[in-house]
Amino acid sequence: MLVIMAQSAEKESIENVVQKIKESGLIPHSIPGSMRTAIGVTGNTGAINTDKFSELPGVIRVIRVTAPYKLVSRETKPENTIVNVGGVKFGGKKLPIIAGPCSVESRQQMMEVAEKLKRSGAAMIRGGVYKPRTSPYDFQGLGEEGLEILSEVREKTGLPFVTESIDAESLSLTVKYADMIQIGARNMQNYSLLRAAGKTGKPILLKRGLSATLDEFLMAAEYIMSEGNYNIVLCERGIRTFAQHSRFTLDISIIPTIKQLSHLPIIVDPSHPAGVRDKVIPLSLGAVGAGADGLMVEVHPEPDKALSDGPQSLYPKQFEQLMDKLSIIVPALDREI
Repeated sequence: MLVIMAQSAEKESIENVVQKIKESGLIPHSIPGSMRTAIGVTGNTGAINTDKFSELPGVIRVIRVTAPYKLVSRETKPENTIVNVGGVKFGGKKLPIIAGPCSVESRQQMMEVAEKLKRSGAAMIRGGVYKPRTSPYDFQGLGEEGLEILSEVREKTGLPFVTESIDAESLSLTVKYADMIQIGARNMQNYSLLRAAGKTGKPILLKRGLSATLDEFLMAAEYIMSEGNYNIVLCERGIRTFAQHSRFTLDISIIPTIKQLSHLPIIVDPSHPAGVRDKVIPLSLGAVGAGADGLMVEVHPEPDKALSDGPQSLYPKQFEQLMDKLSIIVPALDREI
């Protein structure tokens, strides 16, 4: 349910509606907009008697939200959500590019690649410090040491960073360091982790699961938002299909579909579906053309020596070439790098 307040409604009227919702055993979610304030209502297990809310001062109407995902739906918020991550904004006219290695391996590695990425125009740094690997014998990440390295990189370059949390323990540490927390594909339906991430209040980068449908993807975002955290950026990173010519299949069609159904920004990770670096640039350009609100690209100073995802990581020079191509395409889409 969605309670629409009049544009002229005073703060006292809005607070009164919020209190009445709480007294009914429901959860209010105030959603300010450019023209109005709406209050989303969740927590109900059955139909809600809308009369007791529609007659309150300042309320102009009460709407039943038909989508299963209530808070992430455009029915609830028609305007695009802008997510601010350390001054980098997702969902507006600008198209931020996140770049960096799959894993933080050393201080030297991160400092070297971060400086090159900044010169090429990257807006944020990525780097994994907790790695949920297929094999238990593969490199699992540096943990808190990696978070400290990323913090030093941010201090030196001024670039905010995003890194993944894989469980409650890693989340509690990541919150202290990171500008943005990534929930990876393998954890997209880890509902306890989604709820915990929602309670942090930190911007969340939510990756689509390996076989997740559109509704499952948006419902995962709903879990985070239901805890009061509206700073969510969705990320398409490819899904498993019968195709053998790529690591995953990049579902570009989900970009315009999500923009129709949800107010949340969506970016694309072209590296994972590519699987090999020579496909990363073409997939990046296709994603931007389809309306993506940004990219997250794996870049490593020496991909052949990378401890994870080396074959799909761009060399810094290739990332520079990608940025050059984007500088031509993006203005034609009425956007900015």
